[in-house]
Amino acid sequence: MKDLSTIQALIFDLDNTLVSSQLDFKLLREIISCPGKVDILDFINEIKSASLMKQAEDLIVSHEMSDALTASFLPGSKSLLAFMAIQKYPVGIVTRNCRQAANTKLKNNAISVDILITREDYPAKPNPEALFAIAQLWGIECQNIMYVGDHFYDVQAANNAGMISCLITHNIDLSFKYSAHLVFNELHELEDALKKS
Repeated sequence: MKDLSTIQALIFDLDNTLVSSQLDFKLLREIISCPGKVDILDFINEIKSASLMKQAEDLIVSHEMSDALTASFLPGSKSLLAFMAIQKYPVGIVTRNCRQAANTKLKNNAISVDILITREDYPAKPNPEALFAIAQLWGIECQNIMYVGDHFYDVQAANNAGMISCLITHNIDLSFKYSAHLVFNELHELEDALKKS
């Protein structure tokens, strides 16, 4: 296992990493006619008609807000965040969510972090710009920051930024797991590993 003693901060994805999400991306793709292999946010950004782009954006936000109202802590997330607070590690979240939905999820679950970055702030993952910005803000080298997520984009973003990529699989055999530096089934396993480092 990678040496975790050099870790000075953690950044998390939000949906299906810290909190639950029931967003139906297949349905959203069908409604806006986004092909299956195309990133949904990239697809919306490429819509030529301003009014159609706004309609697509509003639809996504509407679904995100509905999802935000039912989001709840995933196993291990509350304990891990409490451990990070005790250790005084800086903690951030970088999500592809809109800010309104992300803030709702944080408020409803009483999650407090040092920084929240959404798709309105920087280009969406896997672009690493948001991660670079946080590292610069904190004054911490990228190689001393871990990015934790459940999606290939999370692993890509972390690797693109030169951070330690940590994949949470939720007991699913993900084909891209070998791209991550660390792989855990659940967050409590990550907490145990950090405590041992």
